[in-house]
Amino acid sequence: MTQSGRLAGKRAIVTGGSRGIGAAIVRRLAAEGAAVAVNYVADRSSADALVDELRGDGYQVAAFQADVSDAAQTAELVQRVVGDFGGLELLVSNAGVEYFGPLDAITQADFNRVFQINVAGQLFATQAAVAAMSDGGRILLTSSVSARIAVYQHTLYAASKAAVSAMVLNLAPELAERGIAINAIAPGGTATDMAAEHTASYTPQALRDVPLEAILKSMNALGRLAEPDEIAAVAAFLLSPDASYITGATIDAAGGWI
Repeated sequence: MTQSGRLAGKRAIVTGGSRGIGAAIVRRLAAEGAAVAVNYVADRSSADALVDELRGDGYQVAAFQADVSDAAQTAELVQRVVGDFGGLELLVSNAGVEYFGPLDAITQADFNRVFQINVAGQLFATQAAVAAMSDGGRILLTSSVSARIAVYQHTLYAASKAAVSAMVLNLAPELAERGIAINAIAPGGTATDMAAEHTASYTPQALRDVPLEAILKSMNALGRLAEPDEIAAVAAFLLSPDASYITGATIDAAGGWI
């Protein structure tokens, strides 16, 4: 298939791209014309199924295993993608882990795991991608609406996502000197398997007996969870030439979360 679209001819990596929001972004970037590397750490079957699906539709995609919490594996991932695809213009750093827990239960191991994946993983993915990019490259990291709202026992996760927003703000002028833009997307509640796993934790203690739909209507202007495709649409925009004057920004895709 001859690719056309806003991202035609671009080569992209999506970390954590085998399921949820990551898989939706992979599908959207492929539909917009990009060749997409689907990174996964353990779920090879989901990555292979996504690749088979999209190749069946005529898109250029391939799966690449790497643990982005390990900077050496991340650098090798970028090198492998550049070798196979012939270059790299786009990075979506989507891989991340959730965490809920009260202050007195947070351990050093918890802190290290959350920050190693959610913060260091995104920083070193950016470092490796920038080394492979030239003028016109675009990077999208993943923050969260949790960085600016209070969620019960969500301190560690929220702090990690606030760090991501700080990174893009401060990297923007440095990377602009190379002609590379960097932004973050901040999703709110999104209908993924990860969100389903943690739904009870997102519900305030005093509202555990209230239907989730009623809670969403009281806390969110649109009154519902996002669909992964809606997050992917914002991601594709931020990676496209249509966002040429946006860098250093964290863009909410949260349905008016309050």
